[in-house]
Amino acid sequence: MGRGMGPDLGSFTSRNKPCARQVLSTPVIAGLDPEEAVPVDRDTLLRASGRNDAAGTSGIVVVAHGGRSVSRAPTSAFQLSVLRMVPVARAIGRAVRGDGIEVRRPRFRLRGWNGADASPVRDLTELLDQISAGPWPVPVVLIGHSMGARAALRAAGHPLVCAVAGLAPWLPPGEPAEQLAGRRVLLVHGSADRVCDPRQTWAYAEHARSAGQVAAIEVRGSGHGMLRRARLWHQIAAEFARLSLPRPAGQYGRAAGQGPIADAFARAAAGQGRLVL
Repeated sequence: MGRGMGPDLGSFTSRNKPCARQVLSTPVIAGLDPEEAVPVDRDTLLRASGRNDAAGTSGIVVVAHGGRSVSRAPTSAFQLSVLRMVPVARAIGRAVRGDGIEVRRPRFRLRGWNGADASPVRDLTELLDQISAGPWPVPVVLIGHSMGARAALRAAGHPLVCAVAGLAPWLPPGEPAEQLAGRRVLLVHGSADRVCDPRQTWAYAEHARSAGQVAAIEVRGSGHGMLRRARLWHQIAAEFARLSLPRPAGQYGRAAGQGPIADAFARAAAGQGRLVL
């Protein structure tokens, strides 16, 4: 487990106090205020999120929240780690607005990872399978925080996933990386994180580079809750989503070769290690 990690992975305060965690499926429709998202059962998940069979849908971004190492308790929409993903999803929604890209903020069923059960991985895989059941497949980008980042990286082997980002990820030694082959991977960690050890993230990045395209960014002075320098965290998530999914010609805004994401991947390709911001 990560340095100083208690039963609750991730925190919402700059002092890294444990916070309630989360986990059911709550989609966010592009253009809808993420704060209005409500939990739905699996039978209505795609219908409630606008479905991927609508004309013009070109991709989906799934934003996954954190959780506890062990807990069978159900999640709540008002848990702090769930709420922390609201501004992340909003920033991504603004970045991809008008391009037929959906942004979904699922809420896992259970709060915990729960050992070999890997509960959130099952939830993400089920969501991806439901998207696959649509009339045609669309590429999916997974962006997760803390436990949600670990789940996203585990689920990245699904055929629909083209890219995955882990924000302050919980990556204990021994995490698999072969499922990342052919995917674009970004790992971002704050240097002041006292809940999940950044050193484990950098070690995982080195291990994962044997499988695919992996870039890493260190956010100086930021803790696990991503509150300090929050705008930078939101920019990184939004820019990664924007550059990882197909968009209409001339719709990229900032040149694809500029910004922290492009810089991080350029450094990785040159073997120069992580980008420090």
